[in-house]
Amino acid sequence: MKRPTITTVLAVLAASLAAQSQTSVPRLVVGLTIDQLRSDYMDAFSPLYGEDGFKRLMREGVFFSNAQYSSADVDRASAIASIFTGTVPYNHGIVGEDWMDRQSMRPVQCVEDFKIRGINTQETASPKNLLVSTIGDELKLSSNGRAMVYGIAPNREASVLSVGHAGDFAIWLDGHTGKWAGTSYYAEQPSWYKYLTTRSISGVDQVSWKPKNAAVTSYNYYLASEKTSSFNHRFTGERRFRSFKTSGLINDFITETASFVITQAGMGRDDVPDFLSLCYYAGSFDGKTFNDSATEIQDTYVRLDEALANLFREIDKSVGIENTLFFITSTGFEDAEAADLSKYRIPTGTLHLNRCAALLNMYLMAIYGQGQYVESYYDNQFYLNHKLIEQKQLNLAEVLETCEDFLFQYTGVRDVYTSTRLTQGAWTPGISRIRNSFNPKCSGDILILANPGWTLANDDIGQSRQVRDSYFEFPIIFFGFQLKAERIATPVTVDCIAPTVAHFMRIRAPNGCNTSPLSEVRRR
Repeated sequence: MKRPTITTVLAVLAASLAAQSQTSVPRLVVGLTIDQLRSDYMDAFSPLYGEDGFKRLMREGVFFSNAQYSSADVDRASAIASIFTGTVPYNHGIVGEDWMDRQSMRPVQCVEDFKIRGINTQETASPKNLLVSTIGDELKLSSNGRAMVYGIAPNREASVLSVGHAGDFAIWLDGHTGKWAGTSYYAEQPSWYKYLTTRSISGVDQVSWKPKNAAVTSYNYYLASEKTSSFNHRFTGERRFRSFKTSGLINDFITETASFVITQAGMGRDDVPDFLSLCYYAGSFDGKTFNDSATEIQDTYVRLDEALANLFREIDKSVGIENTLFFITSTGFEDAEAADLSKYRIPTGTLHLNRCAALLNMYLMAIYGQGQYVESYYDNQFYLNHKLIEQKQLNLAEVLETCEDFLFQYTGVRDVYTSTRLTQGAWTPGISRIRNSFNPKCSGDILILANPGWTLANDDIGQSRQVRDSYFEFPIIFFGFQLKAERIATPVTVDCIAPTVAHFMRIRAPNGCNTSPLSEVRRR
């Protein structure tokens, strides 16, 4: 028997090492945020699904069924910023979709930037308010710019915040024109972008949304009605594009565009990982109550299931599921019209911010003298006039304590948090989530928590929201890249996603992230 030579052994070892090197990092990472996705709905509508969407994720993925956010008052912008930076608003700076700018004392949108030109849109956008790096930023740094980082979403904040500062391009659907829009912040338009103008939703007024099949209308999960009703929505008028973005049709459109971008950009074709952020939609139609859009929600999940199956199929063709790492999660909140609680004698009421601010200011004048102490208010926050307080040589902490004492007596107020209490107060589990959602640069001096069931109303701008503190059930799922399937009920937080993905790409976690990777996510 002829013995192998040293040269032969070395060649075999080299080939083995080369093979291991080629599969040690994913060629493509897809971060999929499904706006308002709920775990209980995923399970509830499973009889309507095929085998290659949600069921495949549950069958082949690492499925964390009990995910949570570490901050309070989550919305789409703060959620996406937290997912892709691996930290909380206190660190990354995105406390919500909008907040009051302390310099101009006017509301600002989280990615709005008037110094930057919009592309195919009047909207301006940049990640300037995002204070830390994202997964995509760290991938760009680690690869010396070789990695491709793109974002596709129905809304600009979802796209821009997920791509971050160093990404290649972020696109979203303009709510006024239905065209794919971008921002000149990302210096160079990719060659494939010009072809997307033929893929706009500008012809949406010729489209109607009906149930996907008869099974959708014959199946009934909700208690509100004995029989599920059908629907037929046409998209017309000034709100037609914004309405379309909250319909079950939007997810197929995102999948088609994602497939186009992956192919045209050549993503996942070399040994440097590329990163693609996508945002799907699973909320109620046009902000209606869940009882008023029950069939639409069922149909949305059925279409979402199909969109996921199509996405997996297209990526398997172009890159290979075994070469692609997916992470899927939810924005973790509900955005729907408030139900009429008084009809069922459930405690409710309306807390008018303008009246509350006026009374608070009168109270402060009675104590400290004439002046406009409450400079502005927004959502559940009050902004004090620091210049006036300084001119009167008052101690800000004492003024805040006076405000706190007054607001505690106000009808409908459950709790009051001052900036002093949040930044210097003792740690408790409850105050931790409030503190994490606070940022000294853009949050108010005083945050009030209204009683559950009450409505916070800003009459000046015609906005209101009903307070609801109930648990929102949503998952974190890792899929592809030859991961070992597992279902895990242990609670986890979304800030674990970024370090876990960074671990598999062999790069550093974002610079504001101090959580460890999820050890349960491992390869077969």
